[in-house]
Amino acid sequence: MDLFKTEAITNLLPYEGEVLYYGKILTSAESQHYLERMLHDIAWKNDEAIIFGRHLFTKRKASWYGDKNYAYTYSNTTKQALPWTRELLELKDRTEEVCNHTFNSCLLNLYHSGEEGMAWHSDDEKTLGLHSAIASLSLGAERKFSFKHKVTKQTCSLVLEHGSLLVMKGATQTHWLHRLPPTKKVTAPRVNLTFRTMAC
Repeated sequence: MDLFKTEAITNLLPYEGEVLYYGKILTSAESQHYLERMLHDIAWKNDEAIIFGRHLFTKRKASWYGDKNYAYTYSNTTKQALPWTRELLELKDRTEEVCNHTFNSCLLNLYHSGEEGMAWHSDDEKTLGLHSAIASLSLGAERKFSFKHKVTKQTCSLVLEHGSLLVMKGATQTHWLHRLPPTKKVTAPRVNLTFRTMAC
């Protein structure tokens, strides 16, 4: 199994952005090991959002880690970064080696089943800097992941595999939305690690 592919990775977006799918970068055994560690060792909390003045809590859980005590604000709520766990640093090193980018933080999401998803959005917060890369490492249940252009409404989708890496960079967050659509067909959990670079 060639975990570090040398062939050219094709951009999944037709224009105004760059999304690269590297496929599985972990062996099946590694993927299962890290999934179990993420499920048991991460400080999970129900994610929050303040929408039209209402304080809402999602079934999906999230956690935020980083090199420093970074403050990350989205959906009108702020998280303070926790110190890295050993396994998170191992996964960060593997991700950086594969995609040739350096990251200083990671937002994790836990979807208990396919009934939990993520609505259309862009990760375009100013604290991430303009056109910075975001590396998405998937563990657990395979799930469909979709993109939609903000102007043309063109869409494209792929299935994210257990132990796979997808990288969004360039102008992707400026021009495209992305989401994890819910599905009743998936009953197993999925953990998504999105490695990021905080600009401040």
